Amino acid sequence: MTETTGASGRIWAIWITGVAAYVLSVANRTSLGAVGVDAAHHFGADASTLAMFAVLQLAVYGLAQIPVGLMLDRWGARPIITAGMILMAAGQLVMALAPNVGIAILARMLLGAGDAAVFPSVLRVVATWFPAQRAPLLVQLTGIVGQAGQLLALVPLAALLHATTWSIAFGSLAGLGVLFAILVFAVIRNRPPERQEDVSVNTDTGAIRVVRSSIDLRQSVADAWAHPGTRLGFWSHFTTPFAGTAFIMLWGVPFLTEGEGLSTSAASVVTNLYVVFGMAVGPLLGALSSRHPLRRSHMLVLPTVGLQLLMWVVVLVWPGPAPLWLLILLALALATGGPASMIAFDHARTYNPEHRLSTATGIVNGGGFLAGLLAILFIGLAMDLQGAGDPSHYSLDAFRVAMLTQVPLWLLGAAMILRERRLVRRMIGLSRPR
Repeated sequence: MTETTGASGRIWAIWITGVAAYVLSVANRTSLGAVGVDAAHHFGADASTLAMFAVLQLAVYGLAQIPVGLMLDRWGARPIITAGMILMAAGQLVMALAPNVGIAILARMLLGAGDAAVFPSVLRVVATWFPAQRAPLLVQLTGIVGQAGQLLALVPLAALLHATTWSIAFGSLAGLGVLFAILVFAVIRNRPPERQEDVSVNTDTGAIRVVRSSIDLRQSVADAWAHPGTRLGFWSHFTTPFAGTAFIMLWGVPFLTEGEGLSTSAASVVTNLYVVFGMAVGPLLGALSSRHPLRRSHMLVLPTVGLQLLMWVVVLVWPGPAPLWLLILLALALATGGPASMIAFDHARTYNPEHRLSTATGIVNGGGFLAGLLAILFIGLAMDLQGAGDPSHYSLDAFRVAMLTQVPLWLLGAAMILRERRLVRRMIGLSRPR
């Protein structure tokens, strides 16, 4: 459908509302990032228990992708994104009132389930309301703008918590969730009124394709995984973003403040630069990925992994607390992981036929969340094993050992990327078997 002058405003209003909902979703997802130490004090939680807040949240997020896809195919974006906002609001309300760790973990699981519904729903909105040839740009813009939600979690939430109480801070996020549930239900529609089903239309060629969000759990999963291109995407998404996920979702602020000795305001500068730089570098990596499709791994993915590993090693071996400029460079290096992880979906798109693209994308997406929850959990366990399980015992030496638990994940991922890249090149005829 071509955009007429009259319809254009409505289409953009729908997209902007969806993106705003995704911004709030990201804010909810990372809402413990700036207040991890406060959460440990509030609930009397040790490091591994604190890690479980994020681990189970991510696990529920990943597992919910399958039912979310099925529900999107059946009911469309509007009710699913509304339900996601309500679930997140419920999760934050439970978090605000939680009397103990068990209830708080349940709150984060509710949050993960609601978060899982939002981004796929917004992508569905893009596919059904905009011409197919414009969708890739809008998907990229949605992801970039959505990351601004991390700024909302890192600065205003922490300030509100320190100025008021735990219940008021997280109750405010619950209230925002309710308001956005009403907003998205009022503004967003599944499809243009002249269509009977959710379809994507290429206005240049006239091609019409039914939008499909669900993963085929039968033969399609096996077929998608059997292709080395899908596995290359999986391991690329496994390896690039997990260090940044662990840093921004839970361990970054405690490491900077309790380990490196930064003030809360200085730590906020570091984490804010992480978010802003990640948003800025995304379009550049996306453009390079499009221009060099056969060199993505060697030119973009592996250098990003190497940069993150190098910066962590430099910070961890630095004698005494690292200077602020070095911690900023670490944050900027980690920020490249999120945009680089999007290259994994380029692999899935390039090497899979259209009918199993949703399945391949789901497999690839699972790689990043698996590595992220493992990294968060390993760091927490390592802190506990050193006797540094609560904030009063956090130390730079304990954090140094704990952060090294990320290295095996990088090495495993890089080895598998090299292996699958070799198999892909052999399959498409760019190299011969040895």
